[in-house]
Amino acid sequence: MEYLVTMTTQVPDGTTEQAVADMRARESVRARELQDQGHMIRIWRPPLQPGEWRSLALFAAGDDGQLEDALASMPLRVWRTDEVTPLAPHPNDPEIAGEKGDTEFLVKFTLSVPEGTPAQTIDDAEAREAQRANDLAQNGHLRRLWKLPAPGQALGLWQAKDPAQMQQILKSLPLDPWMKYQTTPLTPHPSDPVNSPA
Repeated sequence: MEYLVTMTTQVPDGTTEQAVADMRARESVRARELQDQGHMIRIWRPPLQPGEWRSLALFAAGDDGQLEDALASMPLRVWRTDEVTPLAPHPNDPEIAGEKGDTEFLVKFTLSVPEGTPAQTIDDAEAREAQRANDLAQNGHLRRLWKLPAPGQALGLWQAKDPAQMQQILKSLPLDPWMKYQTTPLTPHPSDPVNSPA
C-alpha cells in the first residue's frame, strides 16, 4: 500500500542548535535507510511559514502497522506529528518514477457530477479523461495518480514549469467542469530519493 504522510515537527523551546543539528543528521540517515528498504518513496516540502517544519512524504508499506513502525523509527518522531492518508490505485495512474525537472505539484481532485447527468455522458467524459491522463503522462506532466478514501476524490503528482502552466493543464482535463482542485506546489527536500546521491 502507499500512503501520503504530512509530517509536522515542533522543536521544544530551549532546544539547542546543536541538538537540532544532531537530530536532523540522525533523521537524514534513517530516511536513507527507509528509502533503501523501499518504505520512503519520495519526500517534499510544501510552502512553509517562517520557523515551520513540515514535509509531505510518499511511503509504501504492507499495512498500517508496518507504516507506523517505519514512522516511529524516525528520530524526529519525538518532536513530530504525522497525518496519514492511505492511497489506493487509480485506473489512470501512469506510475512514472520522479525525475529532476520542472516544479512538482500535489493536486487533490474532488469530482462532483451534476445530478441528472446521463450515464452515457459520464462514461464518455471518463473515457476522454483517461486518454488525456495518458497523454499528459507521456508528456511528463502526470507522474502518479491515486484514489483517496473519500468518494470522488483523487490525488495526483504533477510536473509543470510554473503554477500558470499547471492551471492550464488542469483546465484541459475533460472532467474539469465537474472538478474542484486543491494544488500544493512542492520544493525539493534534502532527503528525497530523487535528490539524494545513490
